[in-house]
Amino acid sequence: MRSEVTKERLNHILHADKEEMNEVTREACIADFTRVAGEYFETDGDVTMNMHRGRTSTEVTLSFRAVRVKNFTMVK
Repeated sequence: MRSEVTKERLNHILHADKEEMNEVTREACIADFTRVAGEYFETDGDVTMNMHRGRTSTEVTLSFRAVRVKNFTMVK
């Protein structure tokens, strides 16, 4: 009986660790990626993020339109 309770508790902990991203975290994540994209590209429009949960991992796709790449130049 005790081993079943332990097994159920561990299963709950593992499942809770893989919960979907809540809206507040999602907004913060998109804001961070938008800032980083803006450092490397001149963007046109919003950054979008799609998440697809697989059996053992989550596939994350970020998309945005770039008007140009901001290349770094060295100052001599």
